[in-house]
Parts: sequence; C-alpha cells; structure tokens
Amino acid sequence: MYFAPAMQRNSFILASLLWLVAFTATAQKQVFNDAFTDSLTSAQTRKELNNLSANDYLKQTLSKGNQSINYRLLLPAKNRNRKKYPLVITFHNSTRIGTDNEKQLEPLARIWLRPDIRRRYQAFVIAPQFQTRSSNYYPDSVRNCLISKPSYDVHLLLDLIREVKNKYPQIDPNRIYLVGYSMGASTAQNLMNMAPETFAAMVSIAAVPDFVNINAISQKPIWLIHGRQDYDNPYEGSEHLYRALKGNRNLLFTTYNKLDHNLITIPLLLTPQIPAWLFSQHQ
Repeated sequence: MYFAPAMQRNSFILASLLWLVAFTATAQKQVFNDAFTDSLTSAQTRKELNNLSANDYLKQTLSKGNQSINYRLLLPAKNRNRKKYPLVITFHNSTRIGTDNEKQLEPLARIWLRPDIRRRYQAFVIAPQFQTRSSNYYPDSVRNCLISKPSYDVHLLLDLIREVKNKYPQIDPNRIYLVGYSMGASTAQNLMNMAPETFAAMVSIAAVPDFVNINAISQKPIWLIHGRQDYDNPYEGSEHLYRALKGNRNLLFTTYNKLDHNLITIPLLLTPQIPAWLFSQHQ
C-alpha cells in the first residue's frame, strides 16, 4: 500500500512509539516492519534534509603524523558549560568518500540539524570523512557470510574522540554513541568491537557485520536495522550477528521486509526514532 508522505510519516512515528515501549519492557527482540517507501517519498525526504543549512557543522581536521582526517563538528544548540551532553559519531557510506569535508553530511548526519531534534536532543555530533574505504568486506567460510574489517584510518577515530573530549569537557563520557549506514554502519561495528568500553550504544543500518570481539559487545545496547531486500550488504549478515549476540537483553533487530539497501534509511530520517533510542542508553 502506498502512503502519502504525511500519512507515512505519522505511521512511522506511531510504530516507533510502539516498539520503543515494547523494547524497554522485554529482552533481546526482533521486530518485523512491512513499511514501504517509494522513490518519490525517498526523494522528498532527502530533499527536506538537504535543504537544511549545514553551517552549524564546523569544519575541522585531525592530523597525526603523516595521517589526517577531515570531520564536521556540531555543537549543542545551547552549550552550557556546567551541563553534560552526549557525543554522537555518525559515519557515511562509500559514496561519500572524499576530501572536501562536505559530502559526508548525508541524511543520517543531517537528522541532527532538524530544528525539533536540535531542541529536544542536544548533543555534540562528529561526522568524519574518510579518504578511502573505512571498512572492507571479506568472505567468512565458517558463517557463510561477509564480514567487515576496519581500515587503518578508523584507528584515528579514537584519537579524534579523545581530542574532542579534551576540548569540550561538557561531553558525557558515559553517552558516546555510534551511528552509521552501509559502509558507515560496518565502521560503527568495527569501532564498537575495537573499543567497547568507549561507547554506550550503536545504531547499525545495513551493515556487513564484525564478530571479532563478540564477547565484549555481548551486553551492549545495539540496534540493528536491515532491509530483507538488501542484496548489496546482504541481510543474512545481520541475522548471523543477531544470533551471535543471543542473550543480549539490550539488542534490538528491526527488519524492514519490503526495503532494499537504498531505501532502508528513509523511514528513520524524519522521525525522532534514532535520537530517542540513543538518548535512552548510557554506560
């Protein structure tokens, strides 16, 4: 069934409220969603976010030795010295690789520019831009799926987080969150596995999974999101990870039965689902 954009948005908001209530009351959970979005709704949603000014995202660069990484930094709308704020790191997909310090502000990064989100979910937000792939994929003959491994540049993110935390003591070290889509979601998983003690929670959308430190992340708040029609980063990878994290009471796995790789983020962009879930998590 096709929904007009306004109706579709309202249905997504209602659905999000229902699963938030269910998730907080239960253990490890898998949710199946039959929402469908077409190309017109997708284009309108992206346009709405792309029309938001990104001037509040400050242009920054971290240099270490002969390595450097560009990033954008968004400060809380009302940055009070005595108040603590979460830190969100949002990772771009492979189409945003570059050096212009612009393209990485894809829709997931622009959620935080929405006026309603800026008011209600105030946070520091880092949007790094990788010059090459941040996560690479390899076959896993044991699990019969693809797995992801981080590039060397991903290690710079831990230095970047330390630098930003030192500069802004208002950052709450118990509320540092990872968010990513596609390659960016794989990178989020890579970082969570590399330094699980650093991060409070992760939202991973259409990732290729990382199992390298599975025991250390076995109780972490993780929201896996994947479209069953995804053949770019196969849906089965998230199924494998969900099973590997069996017993994690803080794990939610949302399956969009009718969405593919390109449309999977659309139901999430104009609702408060991601900020609301992240802000309910802490170490």
